[in-house]
Amino acid sequence: MRVLVLGSGAKDHAMTWLFSQSKLVKGLYVAQGNVGTSEIAINLPEVDPSSPESVYEACKTHGITYVFVGTEAPLFTGVIDYVNERGIETFGAPGNALILEGDRNFARTFTSRHNIPTPPYKLFQDENTLSEYLKKHPKRKFVLKSNALAPSRIMVDSCDYDTLMDFGKKMLQTDTLLLEDHVDGLPITITVFTDNNGYLLLPIASEYTKSEEEEEGAPTGGMGSICPVPLRAHVQQQIVDRIIEPTLHGMRVEKFAYKGVLTFSVILADDGPILVDYHVRFNDPAIQAIAPLITSDIVDLLQAMKENTLNECTLEVSSKSAVAVVVASEGYPEHPVLGKTLKPLPRLLATNLLHTMPKVFYGAVMEKEGKAVTTGGRNVTVVGIGINIIEANKQAYNYIDNVQFEGSWYRKDIGNKFFEN
Repeated sequence: MRVLVLGSGAKDHAMTWLFSQSKLVKGLYVAQGNVGTSEIAINLPEVDPSSPESVYEACKTHGITYVFVGTEAPLFTGVIDYVNERGIETFGAPGNALILEGDRNFARTFTSRHNIPTPPYKLFQDENTLSEYLKKHPKRKFVLKSNALAPSRIMVDSCDYDTLMDFGKKMLQTDTLLLEDHVDGLPITITVFTDNNGYLLLPIASEYTKSEEEEEGAPTGGMGSICPVPLRAHVQQQIVDRIIEPTLHGMRVEKFAYKGVLTFSVILADDGPILVDYHVRFNDPAIQAIAPLITSDIVDLLQAMKENTLNECTLEVSSKSAVAVVVASEGYPEHPVLGKTLKPLPRLLATNLLHTMPKVFYGAVMEKEGKAVTTGGRNVTVVGIGINIIEANKQAYNYIDNVQFEGSWYRKDIGNKFFEN
């Protein structure tokens, strides 16, 4: 198999690394890639991953037989359908399934039709109606977010009228708003590989999405994650029975089931799991913590998906735990400062060659004139791996200060809530 991974973020580096572990991959390419993927694959910086034509030309030029899409932009520009129609095998949601993530109102009506628990919600199209509703419910805490696809989990979770209205006014300039009740509980990220007959559940993660410790501060694309989440068997069964299986059944019934990945953002509330969002791709930084724990050959899983035999597979995973910590740029998430040069990492750490060191997955870092330079807000994910979350946390933070550039910062509490009293 000759594989092209589309993307240049840390989750794309993580999946490229997983492909690099396979004995069945004969050629590995990334478009456009970053300084990390260049160590294990051939970067194609001239290819536009969001252009179906550009991706297809790259496939012809390099003899690529499989295009792997785990990130949103190429999905929503039609890459999957375009190259599929031209004989290239793909991993990713086709056009008719994108509505599940791209239209939250559709997703909520879908969950209603299939009895999948979600928070109560309302749609708003103008400021006055939103204002009147918030004034009628002054003490309730709400989550306010765009109805359409929005990068980096752009949303507000607050009971403050002014905070909600300020956010709402900005979003209403371009989109309808979805307002839903805040749900207390543990956020978890559930990732499944799907085919026409079944699915394969990956280890369950939990993500940290706020910029400050104790889940305070501004919403971000994700500042860290842990995997696996220690869940009791009956809770995991509730997730399967109430959310995963009804969703996949509904997708088949409504004829937009597909072969690829589906991610569920879920809150574990007192009365059971509550679905808050679907994603038809991987979540970052959840997948950075999940990927190092997978010991099955990724190509074997993709072959089973092609043959619709995922439900016959047993996913092989490490018994260890992973803690992923994101190093970000000064000013992130509102106004990240770009163009900062990273101090070179020790070679063995940068290339993920030793099992005794953390995994390092690069995000918005590109090579310019022989130096690694920041090009976005989230730059490097350091993934500690240990016999439990405590040891994985220690490893991540013992090595994280090797990632150095002007203005860099990271949260210091990733994983703590899972082992503190």
